[in-house]
Amino acid sequence: MNSEIYLDHAATAPLRREVGDEMLRVEYDAGFNPSSLHAPGRRARALLDDCRDRVATQLGAARTEVIFTSGGTESNNHALLGIAANLPRSSHILTSAIEHHSVLATLEYLTGEGFEITRLSVGRGGHVAPERFAEALRPHTRLVSLMYANNEIGAVQPVARLAAMARARGIFFHCDAVQAPCWLPIRADDLGVDALSLSAHKFAGPKGLGVLYVRSGVPLSPILHGGGQESGRRSGTENLGSIVGAARALELACEERQTASATVRSLRDWLEARLLEVTDAHRNGAEPRLPNVINCSFDGIQSAELLIALDLAGIAASAGSACAAGALEPSHVLGALELPLRRRRGAIRLSLGPQTRRSDVERVADIVPKVVAKLRAHSPAA
Repeated sequence: MNSEIYLDHAATAPLRREVGDEMLRVEYDAGFNPSSLHAPGRRARALLDDCRDRVATQLGAARTEVIFTSGGTESNNHALLGIAANLPRSSHILTSAIEHHSVLATLEYLTGEGFEITRLSVGRGGHVAPERFAEALRPHTRLVSLMYANNEIGAVQPVARLAAMARARGIFFHCDAVQAPCWLPIRADDLGVDALSLSAHKFAGPKGLGVLYVRSGVPLSPILHGGGQESGRRSGTENLGSIVGAARALELACEERQTASATVRSLRDWLEARLLEVTDAHRNGAEPRLPNVINCSFDGIQSAELLIALDLAGIAASAGSACAAGALEPSHVLGALELPLRRRRGAIRLSLGPQTRRSDVERVADIVPKVVAKLRAHSPAA
């Protein structure tokens, strides 16, 4: 990326070169249809099974509990729609107000199918309070969907505690863990979840490849119908090259998690402290949170103007989720925190990665205050 500083890892972590090299080799040497019965197909099937075992190992799961999908959006959709298909239409589903759009939109669809949906509010820090969670559970609650870590403010939810409360009542618990692998433990039994979604490009794997963990015994109907791949749960010829890349990237993320988290947290904390020295700057979200995410607001400016100025200075950042077709829309996450309008308007997200260097954050700490001051000076309200 030459002189550019990339601080948008929460949107996409750049593909690791060793992952890309392995994917390319597989596409040329073993990129056949794993469902074919001939020798090349059998070799592809063996490689697919090996990757499934490798992913299952990182999740502390069985091979049969791992489904490969096209990404986090499909994994979330499949978990919710696939489990809901086996529930009474009048069932109650519990979620939070700060979930990813792929969860909230799917649950909105299920509302039209007769399901009752409750979006739990969160505090200013962005966390679901266990007491409020317990109060929201109803006799007809059958499914919970809560994200492990928020993609905009980094807030980490007490998933293990909440999942235990749900399972004690026989309620299925789905967890969107897309932001977690590089920074948080993801073993399914430790979390106590029944379904868990991942997306490879969030942990330096390829785009267009997701993972859905579903605990054995949890009823899951397919949402794609056809040739019956993935043991009948997700039809479509498996994207073997990307699956290989996802398996390798997940292994590397888990192996390096502890060291990367400590290093990146130190850089994040240093940079955040410098940014908060700017007059009328505010941090959005509170601990516990991901070690790589900064979400902060600067009064008196518009986030779009700040992002454009930073881009021109060679700094890639965002205002939140990158899943709105390129549109800069008001953040439903910051809205759920009930922040003043001026803070929502002037909010940006900086998300670091393992490749982020000290010189990068020092440059950002130097540039951002200058850009903010310039924008404020030219603001009509100034």
